[in-house]
Amino acid sequence: MINRHIKHFWELTTPQLYEILALRSEVFVVEQECIYQDLDHKDQEAIHVLGIDVNNKLISYARILPPGVIYPEFAIGRVIVAHSHRGTGEGHRLMDYCMTSIETMAGETSIRISAQAHLESFYEAHKFKSTGKAYLEDGIPHIEMINYPNLAT
Repeated sequence: MINRHIKHFWELTTPQLYEILALRSEVFVVEQECIYQDLDHKDQEAIHVLGIDVNNKLISYARILPPGVIYPEFAIGRVIVAHSHRGTGEGHRLMDYCMTSIETMAGETSIRISAQAHLESFYEAHKFKSTGKAYLEDGIPHIEMINYPNLAT
């Protein structure tokens, strides 16, 4: 069972912040061999979504950025599932939780993401559609995608 927690930056404990940064580094820097500046001064404005397993270990994480931080819309980023829990549906449950949390905060509203291109179908399963903007970010192909709340399936 995964327990989910939503916390603002100032609510994170030092051990929680350390686990978040360690998981992001493990996957984005080491596993994906991408050297990039993870600490981008947006964490302080983010709403952090933590998935904690029964052993109190962080196994999934995402951050929600309010409108105006990156895009005019809400954004979901740094979506990550620990290697040990991939293929279990945890990524989809995490995205559903993030999207439901945004709807709880702001009602039905658009959400924009910067998705790694190879994950386009993953995000399409959550009703995100490509805006047609493709680009390299830190050497990895990305596409901009948006979810409109009234978008027909």
